[in-house]
Amino acid sequence: MVNQVQRGDGTCQSCKSDSSGASNSGGESSKESSRCSTPVLDSDRSDRLRDKMRRRMESGDHWFSLEFFPPRTASGAVNLISRFDRMGSGGPLFIDITWHPAGDPGSDKETSSMMIASTAVNYCGLESILHLTCCNQTKEKITGYLAKAKHLGLKNIMALRGDPVGADWEEEEGGFNYATDLVKHIRSEFDDYFDICVAGYPTGHPEAESYEEDLRHLKEKVDAGADFVISQLFFRADTFLKFLDDCRQIGITCPILPGIFPIQGYQSLRQLVKLSKLEVPEEITKVIEPIKDNDAAIRNYGIQQAVEMCRVLLDSGKVPGLHFYTLNREVATMEVLRQLGLWIEDPRRPLPWAVSAHPKRKVEDVRPIFWASRPKSYIYRTQDWDEFPNGRWGNSSSPAFGELNDYYLFYLKSKSSKDALLKMWGEELMNEVSVFEVFTCYITAQPNRSGHKVMCLPWNDEPLASETNLLKDELEKVNRRGVLTINSQPNINGKPSTDPVVGWGPAGGYVFQKAYLEFFTSSENVTALLKVLKKYEPRVNYHIVNVHGRNLTNAPDLQPNAVTWGIFPGREIVQPTVVDPVSFMYWKDEAFALWIEQWAKLYEDESPSRMIIKYIHDNYFLVNLVDNDFPLENCLWQVIDDMFELEPPQRINKVLIYLLEAFL
Repeated sequence: MVNQVQRGDGTCQSCKSDSSGASNSGGESSKESSRCSTPVLDSDRSDRLRDKMRRRMESGDHWFSLEFFPPRTASGAVNLISRFDRMGSGGPLFIDITWHPAGDPGSDKETSSMMIASTAVNYCGLESILHLTCCNQTKEKITGYLAKAKHLGLKNIMALRGDPVGADWEEEEGGFNYATDLVKHIRSEFDDYFDICVAGYPTGHPEAESYEEDLRHLKEKVDAGADFVISQLFFRADTFLKFLDDCRQIGITCPILPGIFPIQGYQSLRQLVKLSKLEVPEEITKVIEPIKDNDAAIRNYGIQQAVEMCRVLLDSGKVPGLHFYTLNREVATMEVLRQLGLWIEDPRRPLPWAVSAHPKRKVEDVRPIFWASRPKSYIYRTQDWDEFPNGRWGNSSSPAFGELNDYYLFYLKSKSSKDALLKMWGEELMNEVSVFEVFTCYITAQPNRSGHKVMCLPWNDEPLASETNLLKDELEKVNRRGVLTINSQPNINGKPSTDPVVGWGPAGGYVFQKAYLEFFTSSENVTALLKVLKKYEPRVNYHIVNVHGRNLTNAPDLQPNAVTWGIFPGREIVQPTVVDPVSFMYWKDEAFALWIEQWAKLYEDESPSRMIIKYIHDNYFLVNLVDNDFPLENCLWQVIDDMFELEPPQRINKVLIYLLEAFL
């Protein structure tokens, strides 16, 4: 499937203290439960994290994982989610989100640990671990946070004591003082629901009486129910390998992952060493001190030092995966992974759209095509469903999509600033043609009249997908003439599932698509289009609506139409994308609202630019077309050409009349 968008301040976990010691959502189901039982294409979607690790270890496939911390600002949250999408494309086995008591980490704030981790799972499709500490928290409060995490779809917890608020640890009445107690509590209250990770210290915890005592405490955490261990950072490979051997000697058999910190700057290294109470080896300080004011040189050194250390670890045959402390940066970590051959530049898509990692969505394999460019919005609007389509969409007359009024939510906002959007979409619009030019520049990736490239639209917050290049020339022609496309896909007849452009699903299969085109256009064009479409029935299905609810379609009995499907060895046919007439009416509300919420509101009230966007919102139609004869040449471009032959462009005067009426 092609859509016009690409198809994932604080301290890192290495800085936290973890001295351990001995001592549904309910509601009616919004979709019918009669679903075909198509096997899930990607077993990783249904497996627990510990099972994924076990399978990787058995196959000998190395993995990596990434740590992030919650940002301090709302704009930082938007940027972090964008980073999740970029770094998620490289194929991490999981990510983890740190817990900072001073930042209200369990709240619904967009900068809280809980919300960042929930967004990573639900909207970025990333297996995620939420850190949880004992610091300044009662047993009841911790239980509440765990229950909330479960409700949000989080399945993995990193159980930590946490750093003291002051210089020394103060016991919390009715709380826990050791990570071991927290692990026991999680198992007692939630049985085996969560996979639990704990921290290990290759040189011993700084508060432990001895290295040997700290190893015993680590074994207590594992014996209490922890599934795997992530280590504190270190600077020499032999430090971790000795720690690993020592853990095995005392009977710790679970996976133990090394925590890797690529040195990225002099000040960040000093701060990290201070917080973690580690000493930097002399061979590293000798290199760094002379170049401490050259960030680029330090970063390059840090990359090479990390690569060399990681190679030793992986070549030992004892280390199945690497965990990276990113400090919310991406360049150094990605470069290390590329040099190690662990970064997957183009991971296979299990389905044509971005999946969610929420447990209740693990069998979901069908969605309407309309949200192809806004998968996070679709997930948000269907978050209260109890069951999700599996195998077929079904004939549901009431999908019960939630309302989308929260355009401000950090995971739904454009990651571009207002100033950047104005530069792309126009500081001042003169007429409808100004809008046509914005769409055209987005399609062609050419600079606009002000010299700025249009990298996104309200309906597509990413640059064009590689698949769109198959349609690029035709899309450019129609957008220049006022057919403003927001979603499209070419017809595909049996391409291998491994095709780098349109492929999806497991290897050895074949994928198919019907040509699809979705666009806004004027009422005059629609009048001509309806005349033209009569000669293309039943080959072409159409659905045409405006913001006021005028609704024209030739879909038989409002039945869904499969527009993407795949055939794979030993499996039923999978049809992950449909055009559903009922869902389209929910999508049209969102699609029209984006004209106002994301574009018109960039301009002053009653300004000509704002009124031009409002005119389009009030008077244009949203159209989708499907060419059902996928083995033949796509006929939709001929449909549009025929429409233009019937309706010569006469647009500017109507807009001027609309503007004059608005100002009088």
